[in-house]
Amino acid sequence: MTLYLDDAAVRRLLRLQDLLTGMRRVLVDLSAGKVIQPLRTVMEIPAAQGFLFIKPALTQDALATKLITLVPGNAARGLPTLLATIVLMDPATGQPLAVMDGTWITALRTAAVSAVAADELSPTGPKIVALLGSGALARSHALALRAVRPVTQIRVWSRDPANVARCAADVGGVACASAEAAVRGADIVCTVTNASEPVLRGAWLKPGAFVAAVGAPRPNWRELDDAAMSSVLVVDSRESAKHESGDVILSGAKLGVEIGEILGGTQPRPATGATVVFKSLGQAVEDAHAARLVYDAAIAEQR
Repeated sequence: MTLYLDDAAVRRLLRLQDLLTGMRRVLVDLSAGKVIQPLRTVMEIPAAQGFLFIKPALTQDALATKLITLVPGNAARGLPTLLATIVLMDPATGQPLAVMDGTWITALRTAAVSAVAADELSPTGPKIVALLGSGALARSHALALRAVRPVTQIRVWSRDPANVARCAADVGGVACASAEAAVRGADIVCTVTNASEPVLRGAWLKPGAFVAAVGAPRPNWRELDDAAMSSVLVVDSRESAKHESGDVILSGAKLGVEIGEILGGTQPRPATGATVVFKSLGQAVEDAHAARLVYDAAIAEQR
């Protein structure tokens, strides 16, 4: 029987610690060529000025496809700008196992990947975090980063002061009037915006800072300027970055190593003290594994 799991069920069943462990594993497997994952398909939704992304993947224990919409106008409607549905299938038979709301999976697995990269690529010890963006991804990043580092302060900025105030209150952070004010002196910077033009200037970054560049999932969109992109670059997938990341394509940045190669020990970490940009485009294998975690937890709950 195919399970149908709504947002409330997914939030109840998906555990952050399991996700952090799982994201490390699938990133290593992705870099090692142990999964099948074509580039995502993107279709424009002209009337909504949005996009539909179709993202299939096959891992050792999961076959899944995620359908995700990006509709910037949803913020004014009180809806998430990112909405997703995941279809999970048995990799041996193709039989549908579950259809589940993928919105929280997207938010939490994205943040978990950023946290895994921050844990691997930034020094230990207390951190000041800057969040550029004030939506669901900002909130999930605050949660995930606190799971891997002691966070002394979270600073929040986006273009909408009302959203900034709400997000800062939700994450126990400080509302900032400008992106520069949020970034100056921060140890970890997360760009989680819908911007198509740079919102982060390299001149603002503290030497040795770690940047999780999460937004700008289109080849002509950017969140980071050329100065920021001149930092040491680590990507989740070279193939995806080469074709899908405006930050990489438009800056002419040299493609760096994959985080899965560093986690798997086949490539060294960046030099101590280097400023590091981790460009995350959100890989379908992450969704497939997260959906399998949710499905397994749902089956266990029924027993």
